[in-house]
Amino acid sequence: MFITFEGPEGGGKSTQIRMLSAVLESAGHSLVLTREPGGTTTGNKIRQIVLEDVSLQIEPLTEFLLYSASRSQLVREVIRPALQEGHVVLCDRYFDSSLAYQGYGRGLDLRFLQDVTWEATGGLRPHLTFLMDLPPKVGLERAAARGQFDRLEQADLQFHERVREGFLNLAAAEPERFYVVDATRTPEEIHTEILQIVQSTLIFKF
Repeated sequence: MFITFEGPEGGGKSTQIRMLSAVLESAGHSLVLTREPGGTTTGNKIRQIVLEDVSLQIEPLTEFLLYSASRSQLVREVIRPALQEGHVVLCDRYFDSSLAYQGYGRGLDLRFLQDVTWEATGGLRPHLTFLMDLPPKVGLERAAARGQFDRLEQADLQFHERVREGFLNLAAAEPERFYVVDATRTPEEIHTEILQIVQSTLIFKF
């Protein structure tokens, strides 16, 4: 089973992945936790370029292709082998982030992004995606409280508004895969809802 967590900055994706993984592991499920960009040696080096080195001026298309390169490596090196071995994979971001950030946010053509994504992932799609939704202003304030902004977090509020709209549009187009979660609530409240969704949607024993 392949589960992804998506959403704007400060939505609490990493926190919810940790909380869900603790429950699933205690119930005896074998898990693989990973993230984008990153998750492999190659992907981690790409992450340094696209997120951590804020001094670089990266064109939107270059940015998308770098994310896609990291994603291709992650799918082939980590995600697909884990799924074939029967593990549950929890991933902090996947291709929906590129559609939202580089498509809706940067203005790149969505059809082109989808075509490249299909090739990069070999058509691998998540079984379930949680969209951690909250107003961008709130999310950026949370991100600021963590410390220095990365390259994407440094973008203006209008950019992040477009990204949020993109995520919501993607969720509306695939209601069978997406669950939109109100991320303005406490981590415990969100965790309870996610557990209920996982339990009702998937054949998991807790």
